[in-house]
Amino acid sequence: MPFRKHYTGLLDRYRDRLPISEDTKIIDLGEGNTPLIKLKNIPGEMGVDAEIYVKYEGLNPTGSFKDRGMCMAVTKAVEEGSKAIICASTGNTSAAAAAYAARAGITAFVLIPDGKIALGKLAQAMMHGAVVIQIHGNFDDGMQLVKEVGEEAPVTIVNSINPFRLQGQKTAAFEIIEELGAAPDYHCLPVGNAGNISAHWMGYVEYAEDGIVPTRPTMVGYQAAGAAPFMRGEMVDEPETVATAIRIGHPQSWDKAWNVQKESGGWFDECTDEEILAAQKLLAEREGVFCEPASATSVAGALRDLKSGKIPAGSKIVCTLTGHGLKDPDTAIKQSTRELITVDATLEDVKGAILNNM
Repeated sequence: MPFRKHYTGLLDRYRDRLPISEDTKIIDLGEGNTPLIKLKNIPGEMGVDAEIYVKYEGLNPTGSFKDRGMCMAVTKAVEEGSKAIICASTGNTSAAAAAYAARAGITAFVLIPDGKIALGKLAQAMMHGAVVIQIHGNFDDGMQLVKEVGEEAPVTIVNSINPFRLQGQKTAAFEIIEELGAAPDYHCLPVGNAGNISAHWMGYVEYAEDGIVPTRPTMVGYQAAGAAPFMRGEMVDEPETVATAIRIGHPQSWDKAWNVQKESGGWFDECTDEEILAAQKLLAEREGVFCEPASATSVAGALRDLKSGKIPAGSKIVCTLTGHGLKDPDTAIKQSTRELITVDATLEDVKGAILNNM
């Protein structure tokens, strides 16, 4: 029987569409090739007529979409002779930067907001050997410091202001088109720093301009209500939301994202923390897909816009789920409605617990 070729990561798969050469030493962890899962239960139960898919980026090596861009950024940093990288992070970027730096044998410096990062993400950065610097400030403060340090120290910035990050992240659009055989009608994403929505649009435009598909999707970005500068029309100095991955008030891809909205005919909107957590729970309980809170923002917004008719019935929709639910287990446990059942280790007690909960 024929065997499937070993998958070696998105840089090798899309080498001809990325700024690398045959001589480039690729730093990879098998990222990309993530599942595109069709929702089977939620649309009917929520009374919406649509074909909804979720792109489950939580199954990347470090559990988030950040790996797509980080493999590209670190590969180019090493190619250019850099011995250290630096980033500001609400968690996922630091985890990815630390992992790929470890793979490359270089040092990762990560700046995180003190007390404002999910422990799952902090654990990753620390275990991968990054130098973790907590600051008394938020992500936006950290980002400003990183840009200043980048001008004075021999380190490569690997936040999404690094153009190679978006080059790697655009490959998610390639994968979606290749699986669906076409571009979706709508692509919905959580928006924090706004690099991901910009990168996806780059990928869709590239395949359309090359004649691989005839259409491009309408791009829709959803923010948390407490961190929604695109809805306010200006930067937000003190963003607050349970969705820590998008707790960002000064998006670094501000101009790019506005261009995406204009060119695709899309829009931005916001979801409350209650809507975000409800969508996270709904995905886990009804579809078996466990994502972190920020990820569920895309589904919360899409369902609401389907119900209102803003997204037409019968549409084919892809929602990006940016990170795995285990990134923030504390938030997940707090909203679980299933209580732990403690019984004696006897057949009678265990059977009774089962029968009482069927």
